[in-house]
Amino acid sequence: MNPARPLRSVRDALARVTGTALGPHQSAVIRIGFSLTWLLFLLREIPHRHELYGPDGPWSHELAQRLIAENGAFTVLMWSDGRFWFEAVYALSVLASVGLLLGWRTRTLSVLFMVGVLSLQNRSIFMGDGGDNVLHLMSVYLVLTRCGRVWSLDARRERREAAARARGEWPVDRTGPALWGVLGAVLVAASPLGGMDGDRVIPVLLWAVWLGTALWWWAGHRARDGGARALLDVLANILHNAGLVVIMAEACLVYATAGWYKIQGSRWQDGTAVHYPLQLQYFSPWPALSEALAASGTMVLLMTYGTVAVQVAFPFTLFNRRLKNVLLAAMIAEHAAIAVMLGLPFFSLAMIAADAVFLPTSFLRRLGAWAARVRDRFAGRRGPRARDGDPGGDGGPDGGPSRHPGGHGAPEQAPPGHPDGTGGDGTGGTGGDRDGTGGCPDGAGGRPAVPAPRGRAEEDGGPPRVGFPA
Repeated sequence: MNPARPLRSVRDALARVTGTALGPHQSAVIRIGFSLTWLLFLLREIPHRHELYGPDGPWSHELAQRLIAENGAFTVLMWSDGRFWFEAVYALSVLASVGLLLGWRTRTLSVLFMVGVLSLQNRSIFMGDGGDNVLHLMSVYLVLTRCGRVWSLDARRERREAAARARGEWPVDRTGPALWGVLGAVLVAASPLGGMDGDRVIPVLLWAVWLGTALWWWAGHRARDGGARALLDVLANILHNAGLVVIMAEACLVYATAGWYKIQGSRWQDGTAVHYPLQLQYFSPWPALSEALAASGTMVLLMTYGTVAVQVAFPFTLFNRRLKNVLLAAMIAEHAAIAVMLGLPFFSLAMIAADAVFLPTSFLRRLGAWAARVRDRFAGRRGPRARDGDPGGDGGPDGGPSRHPGGHGAPEQAPPGHPDGTGGDGTGGTGGDRDGTGGCPDGAGGRPAVPAPRGRAEEDGGPPRVGFPA
């Protein structure tokens, strides 16, 4: 065996991790899934919002203050007990969910989405379930990822700006600086007034994102060479890839612990556990269907043992692509069945969104191509399809990887403290073949990003080549 081969493999792996934001399609699906889940929940609970999280709830503002003083949880709803403030935070949460779903200014909107989720859930922690816990954690992890590189308004804006620069035009971003200024003013005003007291993780994260966007803007507009920009891009890629690993580990931990705890239960051991929730009226939106399933001992046995087998086995199948995909489809089908039979749609949507990090890139590209055809047919036109079947492209004017400064990873997709920019050309994860292997985001990988030279217009003090990180 050639002794240099392991070293070369390690070097290549490090180059991919530092030079490429892996799994852009997987991170986009996670962004869409969780923002859609939270948006639908907020819209459904509009008539009951005051009882759940507001001033009319059984968990009063005083009780919430006492608990938060002990656990240090972050929530902006503790800044005031007024009805107007609650309505403003609730409306901001809805708008942040819509913006993140569409991929508009995803760097800023991912932070606002996290603030909305944490503020409402920490205000009344006894109102949540398992799906809320997953959403709570994933809203924080999303801030680490460059989740707007594909299937987003940010990607479309970046392609248009690239086309404009190719024509010799220099678009100016005014929305980014405005958002940065408003959020900075809120942080500066809230910190000395005690609004950031308690646990320091979230306040530090908010300050890191805000300061990091300013650093990214300086690297793109004032730095004399591309070294600072390249360094920030490497840090952004590392944080993005680390965020995806944490999301995958979290999903595996959820299934592993659930499966092993089930094994210890006598009802799961004798194959009757699924029978009992089907008999609960408040978990039976379709009583006839629940009764039919509960009456079949064979179906109850298969569903009970099948649930345990899939949950326990899934983490061990991550490095076998075909078997992993089979169990992944089984888990998604299981959650869809839970949504229908037990009336838990938001829990199921949250878990399916978490499962999406393991979806193969080839499948997501085909799904994107199909969505593009449906969109064009609905719009009554046939637009040119992006390369490789990706309707969002990867940042270039032709839908391929971005080649211009700033890349497809627009500044709006920066992880906290290290706003992103020139993404790598890779579109996949750690798999060695086209679809990858194991549980990592699948794809063909890519080569490290190389900082582009500064243009003459920048050297002469002309309009900048990169936008403002929003």
